[in-house]
Amino acid sequence: MLQVETEITKLLRPGSICVGLRGATKDEILESMLDTLEGHPAVIDLEKVREDVASREKIMSTGVGQGLGLPHAKTAGVTETMAVFAVTEEPIEFRAIDDEPVRLLFMLLGPETSRSQHIKVLSRISRLMNRHQIRDALLAARSPDEVVEILSDGELDLMDR
Repeated sequence: MLQVETEITKLLRPGSICVGLRGATKDEILESMLDTLEGHPAVIDLEKVREDVASREKIMSTGVGQGLGLPHAKTAGVTETMAVFAVTEEPIEFRAIDDEPVRLLFMLLGPETSRSQHIKVLSRISRLMNRHQIRDALLAARSPDEVVEILSDGELDLMDR
């Protein structure tokens, strides 16, 4: 069985999965994703989270290629590791390493003390999203429930390898 702290679907809440997210810019998309965390019990300072995500993006774009953005930050604004997932309605310029626009985004946030867990989850997301079948299925998803099902099936498949 997967360890809960690295199982991607356990880090998502239904309200933190956005399908058909609208926005014209990278900043608009990231702000909309962060807005889903309003009222999350593990978010103690949403403004701090916003600042830390923006600071991380200024260091280097988290557009990792193949249409995927992986914004992430360690922040004092949260008490536990969490994720937000989005499929954008339209491709977004993200300064990705392959210069391709982004439609799939995983935002990973963790407490400043969670370095090891943070790296493990980023690695798991990368391995999962390296599979074009998963990316294609997520692009076609029409609901948060479909996203969870696709990710769960993908994680189970990773365990079998």
